[in-house]
Amino acid sequence: MTLIAAARVILAVPGSSTLERGYVAISGGQITEVGAGPPPRDPDVLLADGVLMPGLVDLQVNGYYGVDLADADPAGWARVASRLPETGTTAFLPTYITAPVRELAEALRSARKIAAGAPAGARILGVHVEGPFLSPARAGAHRRDWIVPPSPGAVAELLAAGQGVLRLVTLAPEADGAMAAVAALVAAGVVVSVGHSDATARQVADAAGAGARMVTHLFNAQRGLHHREPGVVGQALTDQRLTSGLIVDLAHVAAPVCAIAFAAAPGRICLVTDAVACAGMPPGRYLLGGQPVDLPAGGGAPVRQDGTLAGSALRMDVALANAVGVGLGLAEAVAAATRIPADLIGRPDLGRLAPGAAADLVWLGDDLRTRATWVAGEQVYAG
Repeated sequence: MTLIAAARVILAVPGSSTLERGYVAISGGQITEVGAGPPPRDPDVLLADGVLMPGLVDLQVNGYYGVDLADADPAGWARVASRLPETGTTAFLPTYITAPVRELAEALRSARKIAAGAPAGARILGVHVEGPFLSPARAGAHRRDWIVPPSPGAVAELLAAGQGVLRLVTLAPEADGAMAAVAALVAAGVVVSVGHSDATARQVADAAGAGARMVTHLFNAQRGLHHREPGVVGQALTDQRLTSGLIVDLAHVAAPVCAIAFAAAPGRICLVTDAVACAGMPPGRYLLGGQPVDLPAGGGAPVRQDGTLAGSALRMDVALANAVGVGLGLAEAVAAATRIPADLIGRPDLGRLAPGAAADLVWLGDDLRTRATWVAGEQVYAG
């Protein structure tokens, strides 16, 4: 058994959030005990400052460390999985953006083989397919000529190719055939998210009624809030059935607007990076879905050649720190980066410090940057 004691522990468990002094016991890759006060024996690891919390869960990672996951080989996936713990991330969804359905199906078949190999490092929770069933009017960095309606045949092809690995699909609910697609995906155990959408609030509500449970990168590439037509944003913030991903890099969404989202939908916002291959890399040109994006010198979000925002270079620990910086409480920010996304995709064994949960933990310093990370009780990063 490994015993970790910390000056401050955030549990991310509803109704029991923060211990000013506590400990976590680990055995067999799981948490066996969590307690307040001094540990029952001398700890194996003593964290005298900072905060111990569940490992961070990111539902939208297009790439990282120079790797575009959509067309990466097993070595590329292994590089991302092995290094994401540097950012505090212990579990993630590799994300594919819009491409021809046949190419996406082939990529999903490849992902099944790679994920089955369980690369060391952060857990691969499945694949998030963002497109191609989107709105051309809200394409963002996606290629409009590859966007198609969600025909039954296309949905069936992706489900067959992604059996066991397809976990999340982002689509526009106003597209022809979208309600049938939502029902088919949900019936197959796939989480459906509304995104890249020009839908009205009513259309988003209908999608939630059909089983959609998420909104992809709230505010970005979707119909905004209007006082007579609430749009995607208005419905996302008020519909208790929906949890929204939010890119808190303060470039995609301004700080005051992030604060509005957290205040309007407490417990229904999850932090995502939407990271692309340039994340963790120097300025330069990289790929997103096989197309070039540029990471500018001096900071800022990556862009297409026409200036369109194209994902981010955000770290999850920085997203958490930014959320705290805009006024969210630390315990609430931790939940938004751990338990809330884990629960959304049906993984109640992740994202919390509780007996029986997976022993995925991260130690952040007082500056909320990652100092150490454990996956299944094994330390995989030490800063």
